Amino acid sequence: MDVLWAPWRKTYVEKVSKARKKGCVFCRILKENKDRERYIFLRTEHSFGVLNIYPFNGGHALVLPQRHVDSLEKLSQDERTDLMDALIKVKAMCRKAFNPQAFNVGMNVGHLAGAGIPEHLHIHVVPRWSGDVNFLPALFGTKVIPISLEDTYERIINENKGRHRKERR
Repeated sequence: MDVLWAPWRKTYVEKVSKARKKGCVFCRILKENKDRERYIFLRTEHSFGVLNIYPFNGGHALVLPQRHVDSLEKLSQDERTDLMDALIKVKAMCRKAFNPQAFNVGMNVGHLAGAGIPEHLHIHVVPRWSGDVNFLPALFGTKVIPISLEDTYERIINENKGRHRKERR
C-alpha cells in the first residue's frame, strides 16, 4: 500500500476525534453560531447547508435538518418540505458558485449504508465535472481536490451574496 503523508491533518483529526466524544457534531456546530468557522452557508427555518469537511469533490456540501433525527420518517411534514427546499437552494448555490456539469445528490441512511454520522440525517450534494475522477483514485487510491474548504466557502458566499445565508420563513 502506498502512503500519502499529510502531517498538516494531525491537528484536525485530533480535534474531530475529541469532538465526536462530545455528541453530535452537526448539532454542536449549528448551536455554536460560528457559521464561517464551521462552513455553514445556509440556514432556513428547519434546515441548514454546510460544507463537507471530508469532501469527495470541491464544493461537496451537506443539507441537514436542524432537529437531530436519523431518518426522513421522523421529520414533520414542514421539516421535510423545508429540507427539500434547502436541498434545491444548496444545489442552486453550488451551481452558481462552481458551474458544475452535473451533481450527485443522495443520502446514506445508517452506518451499514455508509453514513459516517448515521445519527443525524444528511443529504450529500456533490458537484461533478467531466474528468473530475481520473486515474489517481482508480490506480492509487488518491483523490485530488483542487480547492480548499476556505476558498469553497468564500466562493459560495460571494457568488450568492444575500440570497440564502440566513433565510427564514
